[in-house]
Amino acid sequence: MSNLRSRGPERRTMGQKAPERIGMVGATGLIGRRVIQISSASDMARIVGIARRESVLPEGARMEMFVAEPEKWGEVFEAVKPRALICALGTTWKKAGRDEEAFRAVDQDLILKTAEAAKAAGVVNMVLVSAAGANRQSKSFYMQVKAETEDLVSKVGFKRLDVLRPGLLRGARAGDFRFAEKVAMTVAPLIEPLLPSSYEMYHSIDADIVAQAALGLAMRRAAGRFTHDNEAMKRAAREWRAKAEKDEED
Repeated sequence: MSNLRSRGPERRTMGQKAPERIGMVGATGLIGRRVIQISSASDMARIVGIARRESVLPEGARMEMFVAEPEKWGEVFEAVKPRALICALGTTWKKAGRDEEAFRAVDQDLILKTAEAAKAAGVVNMVLVSAAGANRQSKSFYMQVKAETEDLVSKVGFKRLDVLRPGLLRGARAGDFRFAEKVAMTVAPLIEPLLPSSYEMYHSIDADIVAQAALGLAMRRAAGRFTHDNEAMKRAAREWRAKAEKDEED
């Protein structure tokens, strides 16, 4: 596999239990980078990232990063044998040039192919970062595709699938300033308490919470398909933090 390159070798301490190995695609986005930073701060999980191109890893990252074309990602899964996969792949309507086919190529086709490759390599758990409001009947093409992708991944056959549906993500994006999103994050705390309860799913949520939830859920053993809104992710994140603190004490 000479076309694959790794960065950030895994570190282990003598006498400690080996960290859970978790594969991840979408490492360069807001959630992906926070997953790397949070997992690197503990010894519970070690991320194996797979990407199409090299990128600067977050400071202090303890992980492996493999660079390969998507059609080779299955070979990476076969080689490193992660137990779980966190999928934070995704583009934006603007980055896709407002082209439906280009948007679907990333947010549906690439995600589905990655899920199938991971399952074929023996990955049993998958965590898929989707979006609040995902619905096949939505008037929004973005939300339609998100819902369709959830359904397609559900049919791949993972022992456990966790679908995360966060609202507006709060957090600094590396080299990706989004003016409208920045304004929304600023005003969200002011208007969210005034919104009807039916809009609660769209409330803003810190990217750290989503990343902590993704890590904790990736390590769950119970089988099934689970969909998590903001409140469910906050509970999963609290459980991750509690386990991380206990792991440090031990």
